Amino acid sequence: MNRFKHQAPLTKEQRLIRKRYIGATFVTCIVLSLVGGTIHVLELGSNRMHDMRDKAGIDLALEHDHIRAAGEELFVQVDFEFGDIQQASYTVEEAAALLTPEQWAELETMIDIPAGEFLMGTNRKQSNVYNRPQNVVKTDAYRIDKYPVTNAQYARFVAATNHRPPLHWKDGKIAEGLELHPVTMVSWKNASDYAAWAGKRLPTEAEWEKAARGTEGYRWPWGNHMDAERLNTYYSVGSTTPYNAYPNGASPYGVMDMAGNVSEWTADDFTAYMGSAAPSSIFKVRKAKEPRQGPAKAMKMAEFEETDERYKVLRGGSWKSDPFSTATYHRNYAWPNFASDFFGFRCAQTP
Repeated sequence: MNRFKHQAPLTKEQRLIRKRYIGATFVTCIVLSLVGGTIHVLELGSNRMHDMRDKAGIDLALEHDHIRAAGEELFVQVDFEFGDIQQASYTVEEAAALLTPEQWAELETMIDIPAGEFLMGTNRKQSNVYNRPQNVVKTDAYRIDKYPVTNAQYARFVAATNHRPPLHWKDGKIAEGLELHPVTMVSWKNASDYAAWAGKRLPTEAEWEKAARGTEGYRWPWGNHMDAERLNTYYSVGSTTPYNAYPNGASPYGVMDMAGNVSEWTADDFTAYMGSAAPSSIFKVRKAKEPRQGPAKAMKMAEFEETDERYKVLRGGSWKSDPFSTATYHRNYAWPNFASDFFGFRCAQTP
């Protein structure tokens, strides 16, 4: 027998109280869910902040000395390169003594790349629009440096030409232990000057990409799957690494370090590929102007204007890049007179 059979029906007042109770319970559940979600997000944010602090490249107590407004880094570099103060660096003899003859010979190794066609670019929709579409491109035979140009090699150039050393070389000298790391804080013009001094040139985009991915169209130098053990990227190390740190990251031709470590300058302007759907505005250079007088100057604010100049292309991603920026077809770009702690280069040569 159902024990609720003879239960008296609820009055209007009782139904109203029950409805309010159910409504209050529902609202409470929503509020608790929102509070729980907020706490979770805050915890994730806190963990991310701790992670970023752990990976910081500077002593955070000195953070205020390293803050740069948008465009200001360029002004610092230009002032350094074209300033009146000449900074001392190595003598020719001192630079030559940085490495052994065997090390110098290995660093000067070049790889022969045969003439022929390869797949350049990508059709992957997830990729940046300026990396698309994929085209079949043909190159003549050429040679390319096996490794990125190192600090030690650049020191020889500085000594032989009286060129200014990179901005971050304290007292014009390489930091101890970094002789075999790729040189950084070099502009496209610096890289071009070095290449000419060495009897070489910067590789074209096509030459760089072919040397990196071979004729099979690999997404990374070693194949089509990301392998964090084969490259230095995404702050996994937190700085550059020596030229020979990732032997398993070699390209099909045996060219090293073409994914991660430093983004490498190429000879080419940043322009659209044949058949590209990229908007033309992407390829227009916006150049920082000197800060005006008043609040803009006091706050180190940079204004920008479009110019007729062209960006230059960098390839390979870097120790700071996200992993997908290290794909062989990915293009980065910057002003030719800009320098950064993750910009480097290697050279090429026509046989």
